[in-house]
Amino acid sequence: MRGGQLGRWADPRYAWRRVLHNLPAKLLALAVAVTLWLVATADRRANVEQGYDVPVTVSDTTGERGTGTRVVSGLSPSTIRVFLSGRPERLRELRGENIEAIVDVTDVPEGSFNRPVRVRPPSGTTLIRQTPERVQGFLDTQLTRTLPVTLSVATPPEDSLPRYAATPATAAVSGPGRVVATVARLVNSPVTLGPGEEREASLIALDAGGQAVEGVTTRPDTVTVRRLDTGEVPVKAVRVVLNDPPAGLRVTSASVQPGSVRLVAAPDLLARLREVQGTVSYREGTYTAPVTLRLPAGAQALEPVSVRLTVERRAAGTAGGKPTTGSP
Repeated sequence: MRGGQLGRWADPRYAWRRVLHNLPAKLLALAVAVTLWLVATADRRANVEQGYDVPVTVSDTTGERGTGTRVVSGLSPSTIRVFLSGRPERLRELRGENIEAIVDVTDVPEGSFNRPVRVRPPSGTTLIRQTPERVQGFLDTQLTRTLPVTLSVATPPEDSLPRYAATPATAAVSGPGRVVATVARLVNSPVTLGPGEEREASLIALDAGGQAVEGVTTRPDTVTVRRLDTGEVPVKAVRVVLNDPPAGLRVTSASVQPGSVRLVAAPDLLARLREVQGTVSYREGTYTAPVTLRLPAGAQALEPVSVRLTVERRAAGTAGGKPTTGSP
């Protein structure tokens, strides 16, 4: 029987009659099945995938139990790549800042850490993947130090003697303890002021090498720099000439710093000055020594002067030379 049925299906005319048998009902059933499949998979087919750069937020509730304030520094990476699935119109309205990526360091001991990042996808979206899944950083105690503000102004002309003041004169710098400890001084961003002018300037934390320290905050974050003088004063830069070495010694090298010194004096006195005599104590060897200036009455030097010397003992019968002088 089974063989006979199979044999009839081998007949094209029989097969064609069976296909056409109840054809409307068969087509209706097929249409219903396709419609049900389309309805069931509509949401899945409408969803698309999109990536976002999401900043990582640190959560730490340890301090709520009275253990002190802690802070994270050196978080790496500070942003992660998050891929979400959802309807196109929903994904288009999202930004990385709308997505939560949290690293929880509650009860983590102070020091280096490597922790997972938990992503909370916004409503109407599904998290597909994130890269990377973990971040590292350093957990430290919050530290605050108060430092004086060091004035930073443009180099004044040589014929002026401006005076400046910063308000307030001190500021607090806060951040992770190991970072705050590297702050050597607080300076204002350089300003150029005319007589009697004042300007608001931001504060910058610098380390001992003069490099900006990142990851700290200052309070206040700006100071008011004010120029106190009302105009120019009579100032003139003149070269420094050193005294001769004693008999038996000769100077092979002399470098005066600064080579010219700024003097404050009455205009008529400054007009006559071309150089100023400096006295230094000579001895054999290479060394740096202070220079004592022989200033005329009524004149005042604005900076100290020193000299880097190399002095040798003079051989018998040779003439000694005069030491090198500064040049303006």
